[in-house]
Amino acid sequence: MSIPFVFRSLSLSVRTKNPSFSFATLAVTNPVEKYWTCIQIKDPNMERALTIRRVVAKLDLDPSCVEELITRCSSTEKHRTSGLRFFIWAGIQRDCRHNSYMYNIACKAFKINQNPNAIKDVIESYTINHSVVNLRTFKVVLNLCKEAKLADEGLWVLKKMKDFKIKPDIPAYNIVIRLFCEKSKFHEALKLMKEMSLINLHPGKVTFQTMLNGFCDLGRIQDARKLFKIVNKQGRSPDFYAYSTLLDGVCKHGDLEKAFEVLLEMENRLEITPTVFTYTSMIRHFCERKRSTEALTILDKMEKSGRAPNGVITTTLINGLVMENKLDQVYKLIDRVVTKGCVLKSECYSSLVAALFKVGKFEDGERVFRRMFADGLMPDGEVFRVAFKKMCLNEERVLDCYELLCNKINILRVHIWNDKEIYPILTDGLCKKGCFVEASKLAMLMGENYIKLEGRCLESVVGYFKNAGEMELASRILKVSCG
Repeated sequence: MSIPFVFRSLSLSVRTKNPSFSFATLAVTNPVEKYWTCIQIKDPNMERALTIRRVVAKLDLDPSCVEELITRCSSTEKHRTSGLRFFIWAGIQRDCRHNSYMYNIACKAFKINQNPNAIKDVIESYTINHSVVNLRTFKVVLNLCKEAKLADEGLWVLKKMKDFKIKPDIPAYNIVIRLFCEKSKFHEALKLMKEMSLINLHPGKVTFQTMLNGFCDLGRIQDARKLFKIVNKQGRSPDFYAYSTLLDGVCKHGDLEKAFEVLLEMENRLEITPTVFTYTSMIRHFCERKRSTEALTILDKMEKSGRAPNGVITTTLINGLVMENKLDQVYKLIDRVVTKGCVLKSECYSSLVAALFKVGKFEDGERVFRRMFADGLMPDGEVFRVAFKKMCLNEERVLDCYELLCNKINILRVHIWNDKEIYPILTDGLCKKGCFVEASKLAMLMGENYIKLEGRCLESVVGYFKNAGEMELASRILKVSCG
């Protein structure tokens, strides 16, 4: 045996007999354990120690690592502040920007909602330990406030930045303003907007839109209008989205007369011309408040602006007019949009049938439904299924449904082949009326197209045939449905 081989064997045996060394090495090279050591030491300048350890050891810092460490820290009272400081430090590292999921995990782990003072404890620890912090540090803290919906604590953090000689920026203010808006504390939000101007920070679109959304949601239209004046004084013009938000807020809270004023203002500004969506929203709000006749005047304005009504607008108006029992205006509307080539006639009448059924006018709906077939119009698939089922359930209409089905089978195939309810309902209805020949033909037609009677419906239909002495038909239907 050669000497080199003996030395290699001896070396190998020594390594294998000392497993504790290998485990220790693994523990040291684990990033989580390295960071955990720094946290446990409780260095007054923990952030600096973490940075040095990370650079020297070239440690990774990913979300799973952060989540593991904050879970450990949150489990014991003595490590909670240090754990929160670690989370904040990790959030300012270039390769570890926290997303909303991580902020949610941190808030739950450190129970910030139940213990908002945890935020203040961290900031105070920076003061006591003379820690080096920057604007990004405070933004991570503010985002924790945002996730926990802590408006007052967010304002406290914003004010505390001055003690560290850090000037808040517009996004920092936006976070706190949004928090106050969410709690309907608009007085505080407005104060912050004015404060921004005093330190040469001009509220941007995000700030303005945040406040505008809040005011409009609560119906505080006058306050929303004041925001427009503030923006105009700053030499900026509200954009299309801002006007749309205002218009929607005005309509939503019932001041429909002022809605026309806002619409006129938009129409007079070339850069924010109303779109089809703008007119659609207004028409919907007017119809919902049973003012569909006035909604028609909006349609007039829309067409004058060069925009043609679409199917959504037409359906909305039809629903509103039917709800107010103004059928004469419905037909005028249909003639108007169809003549101009804006919407198909079949689409209009399908919407009318659906609207009549919705308000319980089944006879009127059925009448329009039949008229459509007489005029060679094909109803919308869903409208057809609903109308046809209602007719099938009416004993006086069962034979009419059967004849319609037989006469239009090729046309209706696409609408009813995938609906497994129509055929059983019609078959059952024919049996109840004693039309066994028609019921048998329908059952055979179902078999040819792999549609089967099932459950109670099958039992009911077979029972009808047996009671009528039609044993052969009963047997045939069983064979089709069970074969």
